[in-house]
Amino acid sequence: MKIIVTGSKGQLGCSIQELSSGYPKLNCIFTDIEELDICDPTRIEQFFEDEKPSVVVNCAAYTAVDKAEKEEILAEKINHRAVANLANVCRKTGTKLIHISTDYLFDGNKSSPYHEKDIVRPRSVYGITKLEGETAILRSEIKSIIIRTSWLYSAYGNNFVKTMLRLGKEKEQLVVVSDQIGTPTFAGDLAKVVLDILQMTAADNKRFVTGIYHYSNEGVASWFDFTKAIFEYTPEITCQVSPIDTSAYPTPATRPAYSVLNKTKIKTTFGVRIPYWRDSLKECLIKLNENENK
Repeated sequence: MKIIVTGSKGQLGCSIQELSSGYPKLNCIFTDIEELDICDPTRIEQFFEDEKPSVVVNCAAYTAVDKAEKEEILAEKINHRAVANLANVCRKTGTKLIHISTDYLFDGNKSSPYHEKDIVRPRSVYGITKLEGETAILRSEIKSIIIRTSWLYSAYGNNFVKTMLRLGKEKEQLVVVSDQIGTPTFAGDLAKVVLDILQMTAADNKRFVTGIYHYSNEGVASWFDFTKAIFEYTPEITCQVSPIDTSAYPTPATRPAYSVLNKTKIKTTFGVRIPYWRDSLKECLIKLNENENK
């Protein structure tokens, strides 16, 4: 089965690429803007005509949450218009789509994990444009799987774990927000889920069950908890971390105070087993350490 993966230089795209050799039945073509500019519908049509993929996995996104408040046009172009372009070509060619979305679609006013059918009410440009992308896919009525995830990190690119490791080595003290609650998600775990779904689909088309799904690692944490765990597993860092309220640390974009995701649907539909966030964090830190010592 031939699969096009867009945004292959991002965290999830790199993670899928890393694991894909373990799925020999999947013929993955990894693209980024140089190979396939998804903002160009004509280019997408030509690429699909040449490659004739069965499935597209869209990992491409504008994810700079605070910058998006000033770069709304660019965020809308990548998170909405480009996704609509993909969906339109998928509809014309009968290609399936797996698309990655975000917990920032929710306003954060709940105090129990969000289900897929809960009302979406994004509070930032990033969240709004990601919702517009989802809406474009649903309106196209193609065979699609939308996976909303949260607090993604990995050994690739820029992310919270890498930032905290750098700051922890540079500073003696840090303050980190403690009243935003969610779940860190290791991109390697999400990549495995995507590849497992693709492998199921290759064996049996009926296993591709269209719908919106939630995926993050198991457990709950604040950004403060997350930072404490990063430093706990990195003994050479002696930086002291203190909690701070969101109100004392204003940012251009408003983030949900609570965005824990209920993952029952993806677990029951695809038989997914989800690791605990601390266990996956340890795995990522080992990878980062190995990369540093190469």
